[in-house]
Amino acid sequence: MNVEEFRDYCLSLPDVTEATPFEKFSRGKYTILVFYINSHMFCYFNIDEFSNITIKCDPTKIVELKEMYQAVSEPFNGDKRYWISVQPNLDLSDENLKALVRQSYEIVKSKKK
Repeated sequence: MNVEEFRDYCLSLPDVTEATPFEKFSRGKYTILVFYINSHMFCYFNIDEFSNITIKCDPTKIVELKEMYQAVSEPFNGDKRYWISVQPNLDLSDENLKALVRQSYEIVKSKKK
């Protein structure tokens, strides 16, 4: 999956918005694209590299996912109790990646607005 396909998938989920809120912190070194539902982020990545995608995850599944997939590791910048990092195009299929993103979306959406 490439960056455009991934972005299109995220934006296909109902009521999702996107933004690049961290530009002032990175001083132009990188651009983090963040996807939101109900004004809360559920997924983000460096749009210039697309080498790691940070996704909110069910805490009870994190260890299992890390054991099953080489592509899944601790997040670059997020609480490792609730977030995972996924390297696209490694050993996690596009369908499984989409499923993880959808689960992240549902986790965040279910929280009170």
